[in-house]
Amino acid sequence: MADQTAVAVRKLSKTYGKVEAVKGVDFEVPPGEVFGFLGPNGAGKTTTISMLCTLVNPTGGSATVAGYDVVRQRDDVRRNIGLVFQDPTLDGYLSAEQNLRFHAELYGVPKSVVGDRIRQVMEMVALWDRKDAKVMTFSGGMKRRLEIARGLLHSPRVLFLDEPTVGLDPQTRSAIWGYINQLRRMEDITIFMTTHYMDEAEYCDRIAIIDHGEIVVIDSPEALKASVGKDRVQIHTGDDARAIEALRERFDLDAAVHEGAVTFAVASGEEFVPRLFAELGMPITSVSVSRPSLDDVFMSYTGSTIRDAESGADTMAWMRTMARR
Repeated sequence: MADQTAVAVRKLSKTYGKVEAVKGVDFEVPPGEVFGFLGPNGAGKTTTISMLCTLVNPTGGSATVAGYDVVRQRDDVRRNIGLVFQDPTLDGYLSAEQNLRFHAELYGVPKSVVGDRIRQVMEMVALWDRKDAKVMTFSGGMKRRLEIARGLLHSPRVLFLDEPTVGLDPQTRSAIWGYINQLRRMEDITIFMTTHYMDEAEYCDRIAIIDHGEIVVIDSPEALKASVGKDRVQIHTGDDARAIEALRERFDLDAAVHEGAVTFAVASGEEFVPRLFAELGMPITSVSVSRPSLDDVFMSYTGSTIRDAESGADTMAWMRTMARR
């Protein structure tokens, strides 16, 4: 892997009927990197991972994983990847160890090393003491840790994590990332993950922001935040439309309502606030100023926050469901 990219994608696309789920994306992931796809639900993250893991055939373009073509060398790709799905895929009636032994047999792990390898990966995620317990007795966080151990069992070159902590509480999510960072230190592995959590994207070496099936920008979290440059200011007033108009007329600022507040970007936000109160020409009930975050990056490049985008995606999904009834 030292002399090749872990993942190489060229003009990769996927169409379902008239819907373009992924629109000709291009990117590369070098060996050993933690690479993240950041975007709202429905942005094309899972579809892209499904193509890279040979679960879905691309409509166009090409991709290689661990040096193997995802269409022409599917078996070779599968031997060299681990995959943790968004939804649980463990057998609750089997013990934790039995789940891993079944996986080892599917992947042809030599019997002479299976026992040691199972112990190694289960100790890595702090579950060895529960190896004989049925998975149905595990908490959501324990199940996710076991799935990560299973994904590592056959020593893959690339580990795909599709929304690895979705549905978990913040404390458990933090613990999961502690285990992921530990395995990165212990295993010679590339990690490709998807997420719509901003705090998780901070763990990545680089992230690709994807929206409506297109990659908008790729860079490190720090570089992306630096590219925004301005602070985010949010205000609450009695008339949002009037406030937006006043910001445009008096300060030449473009504002919009995001997350229930009039939101705009401005340099040196804290210094701007006194002027805002003095010159806006209408009462302000509350104001907040924040340094550039990945949510600001997402809004800067896409025109909406990730929560607004997800809310819109949920509304469209509901409308499509109702239209079919």
